Amino acid sequence: MAEYVKSELLAKSNKIKHGFFTRNGGTSNGIYHSLNCGTYSNDHHENILKNRSLALYTLSEKSKLIEIHQTHSNVVHIFDNQENIPDADAIVTDQKNIALSIVTADCAPVLFADEEAGLIGAAHAGWKGAFTGILENTISKMCELGATKENITAAIGPCISQASYEVGPEFFEKIQDDKYFLKSTNEGNFQFNLESYVYDKLLSTGLNNIDALNTDTYPINNGFFSYRRKTHLNEEDYGRQISIILQN
Repeated sequence: MAEYVKSELLAKSNKIKHGFFTRNGGTSNGIYHSLNCGTYSNDHHENILKNRSLALYTLSEKSKLIEIHQTHSNVVHIFDNQENIPDADAIVTDQKNIALSIVTADCAPVLFADEEAGLIGAAHAGWKGAFTGILENTISKMCELGATKENITAAIGPCISQASYEVGPEFFEKIQDDKYFLKSTNEGNFQFNLESYVYDKLLSTGLNNIDALNTDTYPINNGFFSYRRKTHLNEEDYGRQISIILQN
């Protein structure tokens, strides 16, 4: 069975199923070991498809898994039975037994649900997407479809922690907010707190029900894929973990 962690807030709902999956419980080998769900990685395609199915069936055997082609944008897609894979970094739907998914490898996966309105969403929030409005746009799109901010729960899954995320001065100048940075031991560089940045972006929209799992994807012993770790190890590619949300 594919391994995953859950948000305590989202888990309170009997109608919503979700999981932030680790890299454990799949079929891939080598640098992709083992639950690599990144369609655009260079892993064997049949392994990726099998891993995605394993993750889905861990949560539901009767749901359809939906993906998007993530480009670090602020574009939100509404799923309404299209067969194509759209370029977007968030997806929302009011349909039941439709499993929305995103993949990450240090960026923050954010899952949304308004149980009362029967709406769910999933967003890929790296610093660029969060900076340009992917989270605000996801919430706005859900509200257009009938959700209310007081009823939306948002859960921030495993992502790279501040201790593992060193950035240069040009990044610091772009964000322009000292509260998300600590000085690095390398002069002129900083440690960026992505999870806190994403949390505050969600909070600024008026959401009150926000859960952050506070789990770092960088340490290999934590059981997640990490783009930054891959870079530091000079590996040729990297796997991606999947996050899924659906409603019965």
